[in-house]
Amino acid sequence: MRPRIAVLVACAAFPGAGSPANAGDPARGERIFQYCYACHSVMPGETNLQGPNLAGIIGQPIAAQDDFDYSLAMRDLAARERVWSEALLDRFTAEPETVAPRTSMQFHGIDDPAERADLIAYLRSIPRP
Repeated sequence: MRPRIAVLVACAAFPGAGSPANAGDPARGERIFQYCYACHSVMPGETNLQGPNLAGIIGQPIAAQDDFDYSLAMRDLAARERVWSEALLDRFTAEPETVAPRTSMQFHGIDDPAERADLIAYLRSIPRP
């Protein structure tokens, strides 16, 4: 089977695969962000919380907020991965301890891939300060 046909077959077998609908829903993601808001903010300039500000995080360097003291685990992740891609955020929000072993973040992850997609869509909607 030629690669182009294989992709078409895969998309037919899994309705919605590769469609914008799979990109997540920012409105639902804002509600899912409630898991995060006790320690993180997306309000530009708000830095008085336990975790770093997440405004405009996608595409930004990891562990790079100037006024935040990152854990060794997050600095190690930054050395390995460099930038917060959507794929990395998906893996990290699923299993933070696996992606950044010994992280000081007290969060066990989001099991549901649709919830993670919604959360990432919400974070994508927040402009970089």
